[in-house]
Amino acid sequence: MNERTDIYARRLSQMIKHETISENGQTDKTKFLEFHKLMRELFPHIFSACSFFEHDGSFLMRWPGKNPSQKLLLMNHHDVVEATGEWKHPPFSGEIAEGKVWGRGAIDDKGELWAMFQAADELAAEGFVPEYDIWFESACTEETDGSGADWLSKYMEEQGLRFDLVLDEGGMILEEPIGGAKGTFAMIGVGEKGCADIKFTARSTGGHASAPGKNTPLVRLGKFMSAIDRNDIFRAELSDVTCEMLKRLAPTMGGIQAKFMARPEKYRGILAKVMRSLSPMAASLISTTLAFTVAKGSEGNNVLPEEAYVIGNMRYSHHQPLEESLKEIKRYAKRYDIEIEVLDPGFSSAISDFRSDGFRLVERAVNEVFPGVHTSPYLMTGASDARYMSRVSDCCIRFAPFKIDDEQMASIHGINESVDLSCLEPAVDFYKYIIREVG
Repeated sequence: MNERTDIYARRLSQMIKHETISENGQTDKTKFLEFHKLMRELFPHIFSACSFFEHDGSFLMRWPGKNPSQKLLLMNHHDVVEATGEWKHPPFSGEIAEGKVWGRGAIDDKGELWAMFQAADELAAEGFVPEYDIWFESACTEETDGSGADWLSKYMEEQGLRFDLVLDEGGMILEEPIGGAKGTFAMIGVGEKGCADIKFTARSTGGHASAPGKNTPLVRLGKFMSAIDRNDIFRAELSDVTCEMLKRLAPTMGGIQAKFMARPEKYRGILAKVMRSLSPMAASLISTTLAFTVAKGSEGNNVLPEEAYVIGNMRYSHHQPLEESLKEIKRYAKRYDIEIEVLDPGFSSAISDFRSDGFRLVERAVNEVFPGVHTSPYLMTGASDARYMSRVSDCCIRFAPFKIDDEQMASIHGINESVDLSCLEPAVDFYKYIIREVG
């Protein structure tokens, strides 16, 4: 390990050691405020160069440029999810071992947060002054309700701020991003699906379990969920972004599959069927999805519930947004006498243009720092704080400059989260390129 990587690893390790798990309804933000103090200690030059605004554990910073117009907003959150299970290295130890930095947040999202501020701090230490104002945002609620970024985006909108580019966490650098694509790709997110939580309730008069009637609440819910699971109830459609992604992947593939992918606009119908059967991830790119995540019946083992419910998490597509997707679900709910309540409609954000100057800047940074890596736009199936920033920018890009493997991908929100030491220097260089070249 060289001196630069050693310094980087130790700083990221310190950030991981400071536990910042966020929880729904959390009111005590002390640990997040203490984390801000740690950030000031680790990155003194950029904090000295910036104004700092804190709101309920989340923060916003402005680095004044030669031109006071707002060009760039860099963002990564500092909260993490809980860390359960048996870990190879304790989740908040920040251990540096086996060529990696280990711990909750190494990838999601303290690794990216560290790289962003490390790059800015080094430039500020050199006396660099950006051509345009550069802003930094980091929320402590990304893993829960997103309220921090939601509030800060409204605040920036009220201040009349507009950005040519917003850059947040998202896609990463992957080997073979879909089956058969033999290459290394930087998957650059240009949008994300909406995310809604829906409650499905079945009712009855209840009763004793010794004499059950037919179609009790849990049975009806089971039939309803089974019907949703068996049938593709949502419309599959290849967006322009997905078509562009397939065209860029096609040259690395062989056989008949590559022929169809090279001309996706012509074979939209065939490719939609192929992707739907290829894998859950591929299917999620082209249609709304509904996953049942919570169930509740009676409190007693021998009691028929008067009310039972399940909660479903729906990720709705841009071509079939919330209300249209709900219509499809309601047809099945009516069949089984089930009530529907939208607990959280989510936030619907626009798709950014992969032909925009902002996207091309990110591509140039990838080409400069990661030679030989292909780039491709894609639509994220997960949620990020960037969705709220559509209020202040037409170009919200979601990309993290880390190369990860399948095991590391699985560790996000799982066990043994880690980032390779070899990723640290390129990640800093990527953000330096963005900061220098924006404009």
